[in-house]
Amino acid sequence: MGAVRDLALAEDVLQDACLAALQHWPADGIPEQPRAWLLRTARNRAIDHFRRDANFRLKQSELAVLTALQNQAGPDEMDHEIEDDRLRMVFTCCHPALSEPARVALTLRTIGGLTTFEIARAFLVPETTMAQRLVRAKRKIKAAKIPYRVPPPHLWAARLNAVLAVIYLVFNEGYAATSGSEPLRASLCDEAIRLGGILADLVPHDGEVLGLVALMLLHDSRREARMDEAGRLVTLENQDRGRWNSDRIEAGVRALTQAALLGPPGPYQIQAAISAVHARAQNYDATDWAEIVALYDQLLALNPTPVVALNRAVAVSFADGAGAGLAALRGLNEDGAMDQYQPFHAAHADLLRRTGHGAAAADAYRQALAHTNNDAEQEFLRARLEALTRNSQSSN
Repeated sequence: MGAVRDLALAEDVLQDACLAALQHWPADGIPEQPRAWLLRTARNRAIDHFRRDANFRLKQSELAVLTALQNQAGPDEMDHEIEDDRLRMVFTCCHPALSEPARVALTLRTIGGLTTFEIARAFLVPETTMAQRLVRAKRKIKAAKIPYRVPPPHLWAARLNAVLAVIYLVFNEGYAATSGSEPLRASLCDEAIRLGGILADLVPHDGEVLGLVALMLLHDSRREARMDEAGRLVTLENQDRGRWNSDRIEAGVRALTQAALLGPPGPYQIQAAISAVHARAQNYDATDWAEIVALYDQLLALNPTPVVALNRAVAVSFADGAGAGLAALRGLNEDGAMDQYQPFHAAHADLLRRTGHGAAAADAYRQALAHTNNDAEQEFLRARLEALTRNSQSSN
């Protein structure tokens, strides 16, 4: 099977082809060979673009890239292994010649459709930094002539961690949208769960694949309860647990149980176990926060990131009091890595509010507001800030 090396060209026209599919397939039906349809449409878009260019003849070598793609559209030796087109493309883009962060970011941009800003937020870096990383990754692919083709099964293991990261970050962007008028993007959650289920069928004996499936199902079980009828965010404490999806909880717990039989737990399994503790609690007050803190301790040992430490500090605040949570949070952002991470400022604000530091809490809420482009999050944070201001005025 031929290899594709001009990723920048392929990326632009394939995105155009995907938009065309969204416009035509709902009315005309999904074609018998969706992948072939997309690649043929992409090549035609490239031809149209080049014909409008006065230097059409100079573009023949670039057009050959799309011709190579079209030649791959028919059945090949891997079709029986990864039948889903999107999952095939994720495996293809997660090439081990790139560093794992680079291949995850590039796949999220190319296949996941996330913006550079959304990817930057996931990696806790400025948008300009992420843009530079993506450019460098594309240059490396071109300079090293890295072939982009679906790997055979014996090479999947080298790409599996990156594939899992891509699926989870797509889910996260759906579960807590970076920007826009809605706090969540259900279509991204559904697509990530679908891909996770297919991957679990392909790699049935990997505990982390099942752990990720469990994690996404358990998180997503709370989807309907996360907003009220007016579209406002509802915190976990105030959610109507009768609206939690019991089928998804059951499926998530089942996947987590299966994962536990496959060896020592990894980060996705531990995160799923944390979510399962919430799912088992009959109400918010019955939540076993001590168990959650213990699970975060395990997770932090395996994955010592600022985000994990932040979530652990929040759990500590409910297990041992807001003061203990604030102490656990102290020093977490000394290097400024979380300066632009809205959840850090929101959590800091809440802990300061709960410990009676009203003025500092107000400043932290303003920081959180400055670092979110999601309308529902802004409304929620603004309401918290206004309530804090009213309470401060009434006490004076």
